[in-house]
Amino acid sequence: MQTRSARSPARPHGALALSFVLGGILLAFILLPLLALTAGQSPTALAQVASSRDVLDAIGLSLAGAALATLCAAFFGVPLGYVLARTSFAGKTFVSAVVDVPLAVPHTVAGIALLFVFGRQGLIGAAADAVGLQFWGTLAGVVVAMLFVSVPYTVNSARLGFEAVDPRLEQVARTLGLGPWHALYRVTLPLAWRGIMTGLTLTFARAIAEFGAVVILVYYPMTAPVKIYELFIRFGLEEATGMALLLLAVSLALFLLLRWLAYGRGHTSGLGR
Repeated sequence: MQTRSARSPARPHGALALSFVLGGILLAFILLPLLALTAGQSPTALAQVASSRDVLDAIGLSLAGAALATLCAAFFGVPLGYVLARTSFAGKTFVSAVVDVPLAVPHTVAGIALLFVFGRQGLIGAAADAVGLQFWGTLAGVVVAMLFVSVPYTVNSARLGFEAVDPRLEQVARTLGLGPWHALYRVTLPLAWRGIMTGLTLTFARAIAEFGAVVILVYYPMTAPVKIYELFIRFGLEEATGMALLLLAVSLALFLLLRWLAYGRGHTSGLGR
């Protein structure tokens, strides 16, 4: 018995070593293209690209669109995640499947589908145009395209976050005198915070990187991915590389900030680790 007990820790260590190797290969697969992109750009060329008004406007439009899309995802997606986590109803499986559809649809197809709804002759676009709201060639169109392709991350992560919170904690809070809204705000949301923030972080990252749906529904004014593509087509790899690196640096900084808000700073409820 002692011999078997002494040998038993060897298996987890072997599995862990293999996991490190396979995980390292995956990390190298991710990092090598990014490092090659960085190494292929001189500081002078990068500074020249960063001084371009068109480049800065495109990055600013992407940031604004992604931020607004993330706010919309939070406003509509987090409540839907709560409903899916806390209730059972006929058609729940169908609703969950519909939420995931944008993840499976090619984004050029998503852009074409959005045109039928938000385009000049679209179901919503035509009516909105009558009151002065346009989705083609405007920030509103950028937000719509970004939201469509990225909102599943918010809904699914919020659902998982709420499912991880024991409903009995809400019931206990209710017995202590808290109303349903106060119990949600004081108990459930703090406990589900990390799941929600993970979804919003992924939503923001996916939105800022969107190309296919945006280029079809809006195209101009150009977001950063569309501008990078235009630079590549018109001037070649060198011009596109500078803006790509600049967008990568901005996106990475914001992504790390959102990750820190979700995981690094803990939470006022004392649940942070």
